[in-house]
Amino acid sequence: MFFRILLAFCLIVLISFGLVGRVVYLNEKKGASYEKRVLSQRSYSSNEINYRRGDIVDRNGNKLASSKKTYDLVLDPVLILSDENYVADTGKALEKVFDISRAKFEKILQQQSSLQYYVMQDYKGLTKDVVKKFQALGEKNKNIKGVTFDERYERYYPYSTVGSKIIGFCSTENKGIWGIENRYDSELSGINGRKYGYFNSNLDLVETLKEPVNGNKIISTMDVNVQGILERHMNEFQKSTGSKNMGCIIMNPQNGEIYAMSSYPEFNLNDPRDLSVLYSKEEIERMSDKKKTEALNALWRNFCISDAYEPGSTFKPMVIAACLDEGVTNGKRSYVCDGSQKVGGVEIKCVAHDRGGHGTLTICGALMESCNDVLMQLGADLGRERFLGYVNNFGFGRKTEIDLPGEAAGGVFTTNTMHSVELATSSFGQGQTVTMIQLAAAFSSVINGGNYYEPHVVREIDSDSGAVVSAKEDMLVRRVVTEESSRKIRQYLYKTVEEGTASPAQVPGYQVGGKTGTAEKHPTGRGNYLVSFAGFTPIDKPEVMIYMVIDEPHVEDQAHSYYATELSSDIMKEVLPLLGVYQSADTKKKDKTKAADIQIPSTKEAPEGGFASKDYSVAESEAENTEENE
Repeated sequence: MFFRILLAFCLIVLISFGLVGRVVYLNEKKGASYEKRVLSQRSYSSNEINYRRGDIVDRNGNKLASSKKTYDLVLDPVLILSDENYVADTGKALEKVFDISRAKFEKILQQQSSLQYYVMQDYKGLTKDVVKKFQALGEKNKNIKGVTFDERYERYYPYSTVGSKIIGFCSTENKGIWGIENRYDSELSGINGRKYGYFNSNLDLVETLKEPVNGNKIISTMDVNVQGILERHMNEFQKSTGSKNMGCIIMNPQNGEIYAMSSYPEFNLNDPRDLSVLYSKEEIERMSDKKKTEALNALWRNFCISDAYEPGSTFKPMVIAACLDEGVTNGKRSYVCDGSQKVGGVEIKCVAHDRGGHGTLTICGALMESCNDVLMQLGADLGRERFLGYVNNFGFGRKTEIDLPGEAAGGVFTTNTMHSVELATSSFGQGQTVTMIQLAAAFSSVINGGNYYEPHVVREIDSDSGAVVSAKEDMLVRRVVTEESSRKIRQYLYKTVEEGTASPAQVPGYQVGGKTGTAEKHPTGRGNYLVSFAGFTPIDKPEVMIYMVIDEPHVEDQAHSYYATELSSDIMKEVLPLLGVYQSADTKKKDKTKAADIQIPSTKEAPEGGFASKDYSVAESEAENTEENE
C-alpha cells in the first residue's frame, strides 16, 4: 500500500513538472505568436458620437429651432483616489475653473468612491470655451486626472416664445414634443455615429470611424416677423381688454401655407415647463403634480387646431356659396326679413328681431347685415342633403390633416341627426362646431376660386447637405365651388367691409373683404359670446387671409364683433407690406369709384345685424345686372 501511494505521488510530481516545463516552453518559443492571435480577435468600441438634430427655419431662413454642442462634466472617482496628488491637483483645477469647493469635491469622491463614471448634474451644458480652459490646465499638470467631458447637442430656440404653439419643443432625450418638433421628429432626428477598431496580426490598432448622420432641416411656411407682430398685438389686447381665450391664423389662401398662427398665451420654448406666465409663484407651489401636468397641457394646447366651437356668422359665406353653386339663389333675388322664422314649431329669431327685422335684402345684403332670417330661408331652399354635402366638401366634421399634432375634428350633424330646426340654425353658424383651422381652410376655398387646399406649416425638408428631401408644392385636395360663385362671394364680402357690419376691418390703401361672427355660447342667456372675423386681401386674387377669434372678451357687453375686426385691421396694416402685398394709387382710386357706383346706405355705425333700408335690394340688383352684362 505504501509503495503504491509513493508511486502515485511521484507520478503526479513528474506530470506537474512536465506541465510547468511545457508552459515555460510555449511562453518562450510561441508566446508572441499566441498573443498576436488573441489580440487580433479582441475589439473595442468607444462612446457613441451624437448626431445633430436638424434645424427648423422660417420661410426666409431665420432659425426658429437649432442645436448647439455642449459638454457635461464627468468624474472618475476610482482613478482620482488612486493617488493623493491626483486628488489635490484635480481639486484645485476644478475649483479654479468651475468654482467647485474642495469640500464638495472630496465629499463626492467619498460618496462615489466605487464609480468610474459620475456625471456632475450641476455642471451640464458647458460651453466649449470653459472646457478648453480646463483642458489647458491638464496639459500643464499631469496630476490632473479623472476628468472628462461628454459631448452632446442641446436644443435651443432663438426667438423664445415666438411661434411656440407651432414649433413645439424637445424632451431631455432629444425627442420632439408638440408642434413641428413632434410631427416631424423622424425627419429632424439623425443616426448616432461610432468610433471602433481592432488589433491586427502585427498588434497595430486599426480604427474605423462611422460618422453620425445629422437630422434634416425643416423649412416652415412661417414668417417669424409676421408671427412676432401677431403675438405683440394679441398680448396688447389681452393687457388692455382681455378674454377667456383667443386665437388667430394668417395664411395664404392660394396654397394653404400658414404664415402665422397664435393662441394666447405663448410659452417660453427654452423653458416650456415655466407656468409663471399663467400663475403666481404661490399658486404654483400649492399645485399637486397632477394639477401641474394639467396646467402645462393647457398652456401647450393650440386653440387654433385643438378646440371646437360654434362659428356663428363667419359660416355664412360657405352657405351662400353653396346656394349660388346649386342655383337656388342669385344676386338679383330678394328676401324679406321680418325678424324671425318659425321652423318645426320653433320660432328662431334674427339678430334684428327687436326692430322688426332687416326688411328686404339680397344675398349680398344678407351678408352685409349678417341676417339670420335670410340664411334660414337659403338653408331650407338648399335642403338637408345638399347642405350636408357641402359641409363635408368644405372639410367640416373631420380633421384637415394639418401637419401639427393635437388636431380636433369638430362636430357636425348627419342625415339622421339633422332635422328642420338643425338645418335652420346650422345655416347661420349655430349648432355645429368647427375648429379655427377648419374654418380658415374652408373660407380660403370660397375666396380663392373654389379650390380647397390642405393647410400646412412646412413647405420643404432638406438634408444636412442641402439636398431637397421632399417639398409640399401642390396641396390641392378638391374643388368645392365654381370660380364664378367664388368671384361673387368676394364682391359681397368686399361690400361687407366697405359698407356693412365689418367696416372696422378696413385697412387704408387696401381692398379688404371679410365677414364678422358673433356666436352666443351654451348655455345661452348668460351673455357669453365668441366673436370673430374672417378677412382677406386683395379682392381679385386674395394673397392673405386672416381669421381672428376672441372667446368671451372681458367686457360688459360681449356681443360685438368690433373687437375682432378692429384687431384684425391693426394686424393687417403691419403684416401686409412684410408679405409683399401692396396696392397702387390707381387701383385704390378705381376701387373707390366702383364702390361709389353701388348706392348702398352706410351702416358703419350700426351693430352687426343692423337695419337696412329697402333701397338696399334695388341698388344691389342693379349692380348684379351690370356685372352679368359685363
